[in-house]
Amino acid sequence: MNEKDWRFVKKRTAADGAVYVSADGTRYRRTGGAELRAEAAFQRRIADLKYPVPHILEEGFADDGQYYAVEESLGDQTLHDQAVASLDDGHDLPNGVADTAAQVAARLLRAQAAHLVEPTPGALRQWLQGAGFTQNVFQENPDLDSPRTHTALNHALDHLCTVPLVRGHLDYGLPNVLPAGVIDWQHHGLVPLGYDVLPALEITNFKGGTKGYTASPGQRRRYLAMLDDASLNATGQPLSQNLGTYLLVKALFFLALMRPTDPSRTGKHLKWQYRRQLFTKGLEQYERTGTVDTALFPRLEEFAPRHGAGDHS
Repeated sequence: MNEKDWRFVKKRTAADGAVYVSADGTRYRRTGGAELRAEAAFQRRIADLKYPVPHILEEGFADDGQYYAVEESLGDQTLHDQAVASLDDGHDLPNGVADTAAQVAARLLRAQAAHLVEPTPGALRQWLQGAGFTQNVFQENPDLDSPRTHTALNHALDHLCTVPLVRGHLDYGLPNVLPAGVIDWQHHGLVPLGYDVLPALEITNFKGGTKGYTASPGQRRRYLAMLDDASLNATGQPLSQNLGTYLLVKALFFLALMRPTDPSRTGKHLKWQYRRQLFTKGLEQYERTGTVDTALFPRLEEFAPRHGAGDHS
């Protein structure tokens, strides 16, 4: 690879390899192993299905034997980047970012709904285990591996039993969304329709305010209304009634891999305890109402004084 043509961007997260951008900014080159090859194959397939994703332009093996894939650039600023850059002294998500997020989400939802996947026995439970990292969560939090938790999760699966499965992102959020489409399909798999897009404005509340922005109630209503309109046109059914179920699974996802092995990492321990409380609050809400309202979650700065502030790094 000619270093004059490509500039290093970052190492890939949760996988070997790195990301580079071309000198003119029009292409990205990613390097990796078998996981990247599978991701590229998946991305080519969904691009053919008119998903709003970058097209794979080139792939192969470099002189060192490492696999690479080159894809078109969808831009250099994600909606997360735009949101952070637009913040003043408050935490309000800019309206323009929220509306663009709804437009891109609706495009993805329509593409997913146009290409449903025939479910196999156990596929929905397999999604739950993968999307919620349940094995890891229960291993790190054995007290949560309880009849109460499993009753709620079984109810969630029953609630979703008629929702069609589609090819999904599994890590969808503003950091992976640009006005032109959706990037980083590393964690792809089958998902119930709406799982990717419905929680996108809600999941920042699982970060405790550390992302810097939060969607307002009005923005959240407009976002869900646009997605319901898209799903009604595509499937004849609204999807927003599934948001609470999806957020219960997200509460598991954000608790995964959080328990520190080093007791001296007080900041990590604090975040683990914080995510445990968010899961508990989400579970309580879901049991009472079948929904989860992330606006009721405490911010990390509110939680910390009651549980030892520690180092938040």
